[in-house]
Amino acid sequence: MLENNTNKELIEKLISVRRVSKVVKGGRRFGFAALVVSGDGQGRVGFGSGKAKEVPEAIRKASEEAKKTMVRIPLREGRTIHHDVKAKFSSSTVILRSAPKGTGIISGGPSRAIFEALGISDVVSKAIGTKNPHNIVRSTIKALKSINTPKSVSARRSIEINSVISKREN
Repeated sequence: MLENNTNKELIEKLISVRRVSKVVKGGRRFGFAALVVSGDGQGRVGFGSGKAKEVPEAIRKASEEAKKTMVRIPLREGRTIHHDVKAKFSSSTVILRSAPKGTGIISGGPSRAIFEALGISDVVSKAIGTKNPHNIVRSTIKALKSINTPKSVSARRSIEINSVISKREN
């Protein structure tokens, strides 16, 4: 019951719709493939892809998958990421950098949609390598999943959280 209430507030961003074809004996059968990012604007985000004969059906399938694959990402002050991070998926590499307040989202297409759905307002990102939206989305999500909070770093190293934060400030 609680899950249905959160679905009403989700931010869904359509990243790409492509026409795909299947070659059969009589010619080609055309279908559509959609890529959708879904988030709650409070630190949860997921992505999904769907294929169907019609565009609306492909988008619906993709958005359902995006809702199922949502993960929580720790945010700093609810507006940016905790530290700079780099991730690679296939031949796509994404570099994410935290930014001071007021910077905005400096990012290209697929990554921008993820940040908007996630609720990040200050971040800088750069996509290197292929510009395939599927690979950029996967590498961006992989980078976001690898972010550590100062609390988790201090627990892992058995030190006080203040020493981790003071090192970050310098």
